[in-house]
Amino acid sequence: MKPIKILVINFGSTSTKIAYYVDNECVISDSLTHDVEEIKKCKDVTDQYDLRKKAILEFMDKNGISLDELDSVTTRGGQTEPLPGGTYKINDAMVEQVRSGEYGHHVCGVGVLVANDLCKESDHAVAMTTDTPTTDEMDPIARYSGLKEIERVSCVQALNTKAMARYYAETHGMKFEDARVITAMLGGGIGVCAIRDGKMVDAPDGLEGEGPFSNNRCGTVPLGKVIKMCYSGKYDLEGMIRHINGEAGLMAYLGTTNLRQIMADIEAGDEHAKEVIEAMCYQTAKEIGAMATVLEGRVDAILLIGGMANVKFITDEITRRTSFIAPVEIMPGEREMIALAEGSYRALTGEIPTQEFTPGKEV
Repeated sequence: MKPIKILVINFGSTSTKIAYYVDNECVISDSLTHDVEEIKKCKDVTDQYDLRKKAILEFMDKNGISLDELDSVTTRGGQTEPLPGGTYKINDAMVEQVRSGEYGHHVCGVGVLVANDLCKESDHAVAMTTDTPTTDEMDPIARYSGLKEIERVSCVQALNTKAMARYYAETHGMKFEDARVITAMLGGGIGVCAIRDGKMVDAPDGLEGEGPFSNNRCGTVPLGKVIKMCYSGKYDLEGMIRHINGEAGLMAYLGTTNLRQIMADIEAGDEHAKEVIEAMCYQTAKEIGAMATVLEGRVDAILLIGGMANVKFITDEITRRTSFIAPVEIMPGEREMIALAEGSYRALTGEIPTQEFTPGKEV
């Protein structure tokens, strides 16, 4: 069979990750860092289109990769209405929603625009994405919030969360669809998910404040007191949003989100810093305990993933409180590029269906 060639792109706030895959093998990869001042010149993330596309084309030219040889340009997805997980062909409807900003703006959406346009310039390449940021697979019962006007939705790093859970299953002799795991994404935010039948059946809306407090997010707080703050006259709408997502968490308690510095302070005897980190771990452990009830106590493993999973103090604290539920696996880092390549490869070979994005379709 003719080899399948896939170009994978993944946009971060100031970085562009690129990898070239032949079948399931990564032939070459790079992580490009963009000049911060150049990024600042862009009025919004969509204005980064030209510099991001230029970086990709320069990478391809440098490594002798032509558009016409590619079978897919695959990217991390953008902000659309909620949709089930899986691998999708990027179509005009998806591009339109991402470009509109109706469901939020994020630089990963620029990847959708770039991948779509590159494939239009290609001989036959298909623009694709897997487990987008708006992946929502929650059980119907998990959607009730207590306020009829507000439905709970999932808003976590679905791509890496599911990729790590899939990797755990594959390396422990089980099918991903049969695994029952709880994942705790320990990153800029902390999101704890219950995964069953290959789906995130309960997950927090991290951007709206659910979950443990983290680097600069407040997490779940007493609602009545928040309402009183909103009407105190001290904050306008933008100021209040910034206060709960930007000025909260470690930033509020310790004045920094620099975890290396915080851990150094703890090593030097800073008891306040130690208590704050212990409190963050305590809240994370409570969320893990709650998700254990979602899985009815039948949990194969608890997976601690993301950048903060590199910090032994944090993983030890969470493990100490949760290991009675199930074995705790420490899996720092991410598998996003691999997951994107694998998703497109499996879809292009017919191993899994290529899903079609259809606006208005119920999750």
